[in-house]
Amino acid sequence: MVGFNILGVSQEICQALKRIGITEPTPVQRQSIPVAITGRDMVVQAQTGTGKTLAFLLPILEAIKPQASAVQALIIAPTRELAIQITRVAEKLAPVKGVRVLSIYGGQAIERQEKKLERDPHIIIGTPGRILDQIGRNNLSLSAVCQVVLDEADQMLHLGFLEDVERLIERTSPKRQMLFFSATIPQPIRDLSTYYMKRPAQLEITGEQVTLTNIRQRVITISEDRKLDKLCALINESQPYLAIVFCHTKARAEMVGDALLQRGYAVDTLHGDLSQARRLQVMRNFSKAKLQILVATDIASRGLDVEGVTHVFNYDIPRDTESYIHRIGRTGRAGQLGEAVTFVNDSQRYYLGKIEQNIRQTLDKEAAKAKPKPQVKKETVKEEPKEKAVKEKPKTSAPYNPFDRKAKKKSHRGNDNRSNRRPKAERGGRRTRQGK
Repeated sequence: MVGFNILGVSQEICQALKRIGITEPTPVQRQSIPVAITGRDMVVQAQTGTGKTLAFLLPILEAIKPQASAVQALIIAPTRELAIQITRVAEKLAPVKGVRVLSIYGGQAIERQEKKLERDPHIIIGTPGRILDQIGRNNLSLSAVCQVVLDEADQMLHLGFLEDVERLIERTSPKRQMLFFSATIPQPIRDLSTYYMKRPAQLEITGEQVTLTNIRQRVITISEDRKLDKLCALINESQPYLAIVFCHTKARAEMVGDALLQRGYAVDTLHGDLSQARRLQVMRNFSKAKLQILVATDIASRGLDVEGVTHVFNYDIPRDTESYIHRIGRTGRAGQLGEAVTFVNDSQRYYLGKIEQNIRQTLDKEAAKAKPKPQVKKETVKEEPKEKAVKEKPKTSAPYNPFDRKAKKKSHRGNDNRSNRRPKAERGGRRTRQGK
């Protein structure tokens, strides 16, 4: 068994890793750490859930000079959730080296961050916008930063942060080492590495395909108005320990979450309109299994590392392969098995084809079974007027479904029997009360 010490990691860090239950490096760590420790620039392509965080954190901790008071390393993340996750890992290891860590991201009181910056952190972990805010207030200098990490670089591109990232890079030391980590490496990210890096090592961790092979992936062809009922049926059938349901928009996530709540499920929603305090509360409840189902937008697919997620449901199919990989990567982690179900209709087969092409895999497909027609027991009854037959027809109630357009339209129409009335001229004069 290869240990971290063989990779060049110090004994203090190895002991700290052992205390938190980490004794054997993953493939991405085995290949990345020895290269990064030498100070060479590096572009690493590896999927989520493979241990990328330690692959760049350990070399940084070995290179930091604790006696210096300046910021020496910058780790840029696309979302605050991912920044928080990286910070939690760093805070478990940094004290053994005397290294101070600070996370900076939106949603926190900027004045509180200013106070923490006065403690002279060695490592800054954060999102591009808030880091630039602190630089603009003259609270932070990156001139002594010799190590820059872009984690989830493809998502940085997707969210439109590349320009901010370049502004940050240019404020660091010219002698910097740069490390890019990402599940996919789009051309703009390659161009960025070519411009700012010097003969970078290019690593593609193909062995990490286990993160997909540990996940049973299947596709269900279904119409929009039947998605909610099918989702509930799948949840009832599989009884997931924890499940994430992904939707395209905030409004749609709220609608699905409300519908599931009305049907009695332990559910909450996570999206960008929530305050930071509310988002943290939702995540705490989900990670402690106080919730069974989390309905989320793609913001939750990055940096969401919760043990026990057994199922992922793509209520709306992702529009690109990167989003698909990051969504389903929330399950099947750390060698555990997971299941990912994607709903698709006939007009979305183009997106499905692109995903299958890029992951080089044909997904299992099935068509949702048609709703069985309700069987009405026939009874022999005397012929009665049409109005009475309509009145005596039993009403059937269906579970709440905000996406069933036909049901909505019918409910607004009501039981309008005006067409059966006689013309006014035939009904006679004005009615009067009986007995008067």
